[in-house]
Amino acid sequence: MLQPFVPLAEIHRGPCLESLHQGVVAVADASGALLLRRGDPDFVTFPRSSLKPFQAIALVESGAIDALGLTEAHIALACASHRAEGFQAAMVRDWLARLDLPETALVCGPDLPRGEADLGAVLLAGGGRSRVFHNCSGKHCGFLTLARRIGAPAAGYDDPAHPAQRLFLEAFSELLGRDVAALPRGTDGCGLPALALPVVDMARAAARFAAAAVASETRRAAIRRIQAAIRAHPDHLSGQDQPTSRIIRATEGRVLLKSGAEGFNLAFVPERGIGIAIKMADGGSRAKMAVLVAVLAELGLLARDAAPALIEAVEDPIRDSNGRSAGKLRITL
Repeated sequence: MLQPFVPLAEIHRGPCLESLHQGVVAVADASGALLLRRGDPDFVTFPRSSLKPFQAIALVESGAIDALGLTEAHIALACASHRAEGFQAAMVRDWLARLDLPETALVCGPDLPRGEADLGAVLLAGGGRSRVFHNCSGKHCGFLTLARRIGAPAAGYDDPAHPAQRLFLEAFSELLGRDVAALPRGTDGCGLPALALPVVDMARAAARFAAAAVASETRRAAIRRIQAAIRAHPDHLSGQDQPTSRIIRATEGRVLLKSGAEGFNLAFVPERGIGIAIKMADGGSRAKMAVLVAVLAELGLLARDAAPALIEAVEDPIRDSNGRSAGKLRITL
């Protein structure tokens, strides 16, 4: 029997191992073949926000984006776990204005910007918590827009039985290869339903998304459009010059990715029809980007000699309070 988790990264301070990050890695192609695994790929967990590109399929496929006069940047924002940077918050406010809906129409709770400068600007202006600032507000605007397009009520879009949610479940079922209604379900941090499934199945669904391996040409076009939006607007997915956008740019858009909470990471490689799913056992975000970079190098999607610099670019350095190096991260993939 496979151990659920295996060591993926170590933190060293001086001559000693200080911390050990374990997890699961699964890489699959669109046929379902498992190309690489570390740990137990059948470990069941919640992909969390890594599901957002799948949740955006019906938004694009239905014509809702075009009907409201939205752009590819809005598609990227619908897939985002954003930091409420100024341009992101402005887009969400404009999106709600186009829908003629108040901020309270968003199910996600009120929050504050994540960046110090953005937070400071809000507080100095006398502002406070807002649903617009929630990192999932773009996704929620997407569901509201889809509901408008299909003639469904805006209220209750967080209910799994809501027509907008059912459209997401139908599209995800096709990519997963089975009815997702049978999957374990919880509640995500933003208030929407959260699905749990094996890490390997998430990699397979990502591979089929990467290959746009679906029956309908309309759905294929929608998936390709989502991929193009993520490739063209990587800063919208998290924030300007964040690890997500750095990896997308470093691979010249050949690798697309969407992180999730609790240490989940998902990557799509459209030109090879490959999906990569990573779950860090401790639920932390440290090292999950570095592990992804190491997997990309292992798969030949990134030159091995380029991997160390990219790892340094996507992981916070371990320093003392004077800014001096105090430790290092080592990948053990």
